[in-house]
Amino acid sequence: MRILSCVQPTGNLHIGNYLGSISQWVHELQENPNTIAFFGIVDQHAITVPQDPKILRQKIYEILAIYLAAGINPNKHTVFVQSANPDHTYLSWIFNCITPVGWMERMTQFKDKRQKQEDYQSVVSMGLMSYPMLMAADILLYDADKVPVGADQKQHVEITADIGQKFNSIYGETFKIPKFTSNEVTTKIMDLQDPSKKMSKSDVNPNGKIDLMDTPQGIQTKIKRAMTDSEGTIGYDIINRPGISNLVTLFAAINTLKPIDVVQRFQGKGYGDFKLELSESIISYVEPLQKKIKEYLSDLAELDRIIDNGTMKAREVSSVKIALVKDKVGFYNNGKKK
Repeated sequence: MRILSCVQPTGNLHIGNYLGSISQWVHELQENPNTIAFFGIVDQHAITVPQDPKILRQKIYEILAIYLAAGINPNKHTVFVQSANPDHTYLSWIFNCITPVGWMERMTQFKDKRQKQEDYQSVVSMGLMSYPMLMAADILLYDADKVPVGADQKQHVEITADIGQKFNSIYGETFKIPKFTSNEVTTKIMDLQDPSKKMSKSDVNPNGKIDLMDTPQGIQTKIKRAMTDSEGTIGYDIINRPGISNLVTLFAAINTLKPIDVVQRFQGKGYGDFKLELSESIISYVEPLQKKIKEYLSDLAELDRIIDNGTMKAREVSSVKIALVKDKVGFYNNGKKK
């Protein structure tokens, strides 16, 4: 079994990112110790919107430190930086050439970002539109069986499967078709101030998200201000009571419970008691993680060594797939003939 998942080195990783993706990966490896795993830091995806080069480079190190702090072992699994392996962009160009424009125009994330720009035709880049082809290359290069990511990435995994199947139908069996997987509890932690939208790294309102590196006081303040409703009781009804339901989801994810268990636990108690215990749970959860992250970031030379080794391991796998693709497509392949 092979799994692959990636994180963009942009913004500050928040508790929703961690619970919805990285913690899932670690759980998957603990449950299935024979799993082969690939964990990417996808910096080329990051530049589909403008980035400060210095900050981008810093964020690459931060994501790597978070991976390591979470318990991902780079000696056993492959941790790589996307831009260090040219096979990703090589394959994405081939996918660009076989993927219909209509498929891309239907992608939800592209449509959402395009609508937010008044003059999108001069502001939104082609990179943003062709993002799914690069993501498909990230996944299909490594023959991933499963892609454990948040619910917002489900459509991208599905289009990856479509692209892989189309290539296979044109050129013959080449790519393994992956499956999307997600944890039903942690898959979508919503914004603390607006529970109708997902918690986002790019949100301009810092009170809507809890960053992994937030201080205890910051966490307490954000949870205290988090939206609930006027009923005053702890309940779980995503449609009719999204605010309190989101906090129940967060409590359940942090404490490895089901939402119904949380509701029963706080039966008869009010929002004050619930929010206080939720804050304490989050602080207890992130403090050990924060300590490890800081320790890893104190030794950039070691992080460079891990990146170099991970890149070498990734290319050992991806280069085999690229050689096969070259042969299938009919490209020059160093004089080799099938």
